[in-house]
Amino acid sequence: MHGDGWRTRVLAVAVLGVGTAMASCSSGDGAEAQAAAADSLERPGSGMGARVVNVEIAPVAPSSFVDYIRLTGEVEAFHDITISAEESGKIARFEVEKGASVAQGDMIAKIDDAVLVPQVDEARALASVAREQYERQRRLLDEENVGSEIVVLQLKSTYEAAAARLTLLEERMLRTEIRAPVAGIFDERFVEAGELVAPGTPIARVVAVRRVKVAGGVPERYALDIQSGDTARITFDVLPGREFVGTISFVGATIDPANRTIPIEIVLDNRERLVKPNMVANVQVVREQLQGVIVVPQDVVLRTEDGYQVYLVTEREGQLRTAARPVVLGPGYGNRVVVRSGLALGDSLIVVGHRLVDDGSYVRIVGAGGER
Repeated sequence: MHGDGWRTRVLAVAVLGVGTAMASCSSGDGAEAQAAAADSLERPGSGMGARVVNVEIAPVAPSSFVDYIRLTGEVEAFHDITISAEESGKIARFEVEKGASVAQGDMIAKIDDAVLVPQVDEARALASVAREQYERQRRLLDEENVGSEIVVLQLKSTYEAAAARLTLLEERMLRTEIRAPVAGIFDERFVEAGELVAPGTPIARVVAVRRVKVAGGVPERYALDIQSGDTARITFDVLPGREFVGTISFVGATIDPANRTIPIEIVLDNRERLVKPNMVANVQVVREQLQGVIVVPQDVVLRTEDGYQVYLVTEREGQLRTAARPVVLGPGYGNRVVVRSGLALGDSLIVVGHRLVDDGSYVRIVGAGGER
């Protein structure tokens, strides 16, 4: 009696434990348990409890793909010119304020020409007298045979010397006007009004930014894939959502031995002046446009010890099973990659659930591919 009572109590405790465990599963993990049960079905010929994974598929079809060469560049002004004085003198005034837009030929600053003005007037008067003497003596010699040819030649020489001196002084007068050599922005002023300058003294800096250049280097392995006139797509991290299109205007003839790249320059329209010199640019140059190739999402390709593979859905003995397929990849961009070999048109490629299966797994097709 004593032994039978002990066994009865043990049996009661065991039953109570089982009930408690079942209640716990029902209350805490009921959804997960039901999901696991839904994916563990008995398949004819596969044994009890074969796991079935829900997957989505996409048929393999021909597509187009643009292969880009990607590089980093730096923005340069189309013209960045420092204007220096060509005459000595005091800066009389600045005609425009720093930061103003200037057209080609606009005067930016003026050097005092008080010393040159009387010299020009004197040279002009002397040149006028010398010309009159030369022409009068030449007419007398030609029409009345008065005088000598040597006198006419001397007067001609005197006139030409006076005219040359006048031209020189007039040119020096023009050089007292500091003018913009190109259209752009008066970006920097190196002296102030009233300062004395000499030839070669930097006066002002004019930067042309209506168009800019993006300078970069293309890896030498792409040396034969790029040429002047090619189109480039350019983005900037500081200008999110904006994309610019430029044209390659220069391709270097030599390779930089320091980084094994070929220098290129891309001309970019910048009418809105959003792009600033020295900004870092993300450049994409079209290398090749492919047609009729197989392109798949990058994330469906899994790395293996021997390379890469994808999973397909195949039918075996009336059941949907997975098949691992090794692939050879081509160029990629963003989340798209070209598959050079390993896939055929019409293959059912697993695009969702591919990380949950192995070769030969049972699957159920759901989503865009329809439920089967």
